[in-house]
Amino acid sequence: MARCKCSGRAFCLCLLPFLMMSHLLVYIIVTIFVAMSYRPEPQPVSLPLHFIAPGVSSNSGALASHPLNAFWNLRLVEGALWNRLQHLKDRENNPILRGNITVVRGPQNESTDPFPNDGSPLCQPDHLLASQLPDFNTIPEQMKDFVLSMHCRSYTLLKNQPDLCNGQDTETDAPMLFMAIKSQVGNFENRQAIRETWGRTGLVQEESGGQRWQVRTVFLLGRQDVTTGPHPDLEALLQLESSLHKDILQWDFRDTFFNLTLKDLLFWNWLAVHCPQAHFIFKGDDDVFVRTSALLDYLNKHHASLQGTNKKVKDDFLVGDVISNAWPSRQPTAKYYIPESFYKGIYPTYAGGGGVVYSAALAMRLREVSHWVSLFPIDDVYMGMCLQRLGIRLIHHPGFLTFDLPDAKKETPCAYHKVLLVHKRSPKEMLTLWRVLKAPLAEC
Repeated sequence: MARCKCSGRAFCLCLLPFLMMSHLLVYIIVTIFVAMSYRPEPQPVSLPLHFIAPGVSSNSGALASHPLNAFWNLRLVEGALWNRLQHLKDRENNPILRGNITVVRGPQNESTDPFPNDGSPLCQPDHLLASQLPDFNTIPEQMKDFVLSMHCRSYTLLKNQPDLCNGQDTETDAPMLFMAIKSQVGNFENRQAIRETWGRTGLVQEESGGQRWQVRTVFLLGRQDVTTGPHPDLEALLQLESSLHKDILQWDFRDTFFNLTLKDLLFWNWLAVHCPQAHFIFKGDDDVFVRTSALLDYLNKHHASLQGTNKKVKDDFLVGDVISNAWPSRQPTAKYYIPESFYKGIYPTYAGGGGVVYSAALAMRLREVSHWVSLFPIDDVYMGMCLQRLGIRLIHHPGFLTFDLPDAKKETPCAYHKVLLVHKRSPKEMLTLWRVLKAPLAEC
């Protein structure tokens, strides 16, 4: 056997491969640790205004920008409370460190839920969180309330509709579209206008005159927020409404703007138990107008176009008014104000909360991943955070007008020809628009 005789310079050449391998090993280890550390984002020079949050609608193409990195490498900014909490969650659930754990859930048995309750049954305020926010005493009251209870995820269901999807277990009988509308106790007129117009429960025909599909509508409510001022006692009226229409879901949390995220989480849990067979979910506000028949047309054509494709492509479906490059509002008087001490960085791409449609399969995945995402006070941004961690590519549709039509076109029926959703409309405007659009239109 040949022997390698190394001396002097030749000895260094013999060691070179070993030195290169050791340097490569050190580089890999350092890279992993850096990836798990915070990386500050550049701050914007100016903040463009937007209705949901500062940003712009993504209308340059059908697909919005999507995350290129895995969910645990978020480049979060050090210092802000939410960023620090989320960094801990991401490290805790880093598949490199913890391994790939597949969770199997029993949708018919919530007692087997592997995810623990984030708060006690009564969910007491967590003043430790408040102590970690240096300007806690100076931020607006609704932000204070959110911080104190952002660990709470389980609330008592006060009004339930467990039989809403009974007898619809087959593929053809299951709801093609399940409409989950965010409402408040006092918005009786809005709910009734929706029931009489675009949110009617039952068989609804596609606009093109094609198939008729099952549509189910439910309204998501918390309890009246006494901190916003005196309210008349509407409990008896709400109970009567719930008994009559059987479409009210109400949970025992204060119904405030910053608690809208809870309606998403709690609805996903309810859906997994009581209507997992639904095909598509519409989540929207009770002051939007939806052309339901046109939406069914779009969903059926989209579903048909995916025949024979990968099941994951069908399941990872979400369409709406996609917003990207949005930054938090830093104006303390603004509705969407988020202090820099709570959150730093740009918002992920998300769909405007006025109305969005996604597959029921995606709803179940959102339900799963939401346990790894700290609650955020703006509901559509929070869903964007969950979608980012799932690596979902959002579909932008120009027919979702979450910022309304131009004033000059609001009264023109033909302007609604390609609209799927428009925001916002009063109960009277909903009824009027429904009647106008039901009449045969002249050539548009």
